[in-house]
Amino acid sequence: MKHEEKVFFLIDVNNMYVSCERVFNPSLNNKPVIVLSNNDGCAVARSNESKALNIKMGVPLFQIKDIVKQHNVIVLSSNYALYAEMSRRFHKILGSYVTEEEVEGYSIDECFVDFSAYEKNFDLQTVGQDMKERILKWLGLPVCVGIGRSKTESKIANHIAKKNAGFNGVCDLVNMDPCNKEYYFSQIDVSEVWGVGRKHAKKLHAMGIKTVLDLACTEAREMQRQFSIVMARTINELQGISCIEIEDTPPSKKQIIKSCSFGAKVTELNDLKEAIAMHAQEACKRLRDDKSLCGCLIVFVQSSPFDESAPYYNKSISYAFPEPTDCALDFVKAAVVMVSHIFKEGVKFKKCGVILTCLESKSGHTYDLLTDFETIEKKEHLMQALDNVHTRFGKKKLGIGTCYVPSRNWAMSRDKLSNNPFKWDSLLEIKN
Repeated sequence: MKHEEKVFFLIDVNNMYVSCERVFNPSLNNKPVIVLSNNDGCAVARSNESKALNIKMGVPLFQIKDIVKQHNVIVLSSNYALYAEMSRRFHKILGSYVTEEEVEGYSIDECFVDFSAYEKNFDLQTVGQDMKERILKWLGLPVCVGIGRSKTESKIANHIAKKNAGFNGVCDLVNMDPCNKEYYFSQIDVSEVWGVGRKHAKKLHAMGIKTVLDLACTEAREMQRQFSIVMARTINELQGISCIEIEDTPPSKKQIIKSCSFGAKVTELNDLKEAIAMHAQEACKRLRDDKSLCGCLIVFVQSSPFDESAPYYNKSISYAFPEPTDCALDFVKAAVVMVSHIFKEGVKFKKCGVILTCLESKSGHTYDLLTDFETIEKKEHLMQALDNVHTRFGKKKLGIGTCYVPSRNWAMSRDKLSNNPFKWDSLLEIKN
């Protein structure tokens, strides 16, 4: 199939975190709502009503307290378990339109669909509206759909659909009149192009390339010399020449990071050990989900870089396992010893975490002749039992150590957390 015959859909959930909260709490509809980051720090999601109040993405809560109070803005803690389950269902619905190889879950709220093989049999606008209506009906999530000859063009189409109510949530650049297409491209700043970024946008502005249309009209080979092959590829994509294929298989991870800031400053070693044990177990869960093994563990601790009353403290330590592992016991045992070596009396710790690196596929690992296979088999049986308990009852029902006991001194602050209706003890109730 020729590049110019490709057709891509980009489906994006509008204000994902806020929209998920509104599904199970309709009283939030048409009201200004923001969702905060870990430890209720910064705004990471905003409703349209909050955006209209000029609340910026990433702004710390303490800086907008006056706006929140004056306009009765509803503030919520991030409920990541809820958002992850809604995202899984969102991607599952879109996967029903094409084959597994033609869908790419780009992020928690975005999905690419390669519709090239079906273009001649369907009206693209109708398909886009059907996707939009089905997701709204089945999940209650509002989405916008962008359709283009390349992934970059479909991203721009999605942006146009979001910013122009006349499209009713679906913008089809494949069948749009070229003059209309040029008009919309001329109204969009070049910084909105997928992959351009702020640094390149400044340079492009200085060159007189200020809009998407300006960039699409440049010569790709000349721009490659001034920037990189990535910029040349972006220009070709804006011209409707597909250069970026669907990634149906996510690339292998080079490392897994699990960390979090504490709800309050931590000064005791036992508290650090509990927190690091939790991070080690949750990183191990991601490792096992990826069916990988880890050869090296890194543990790090940090004080607050914004605390002017004390010098900044930032230390890390690494450990190479004799044999790559995916056993949580190995990670917890190593991590609690390692954190003891970098602990320092008198430091008020704000954050700690683990990094799993030197990752490799579990199925492709070759063991040496001296490997104790009996021990490896026992560890695997133990981890399978632990995985089954977590799948059925949740990760906090059984763990290694005391890290999952409620009300720990170091626990993350989530005072405004909503219920997760996908948990047995938080199911929605229908009352007379």
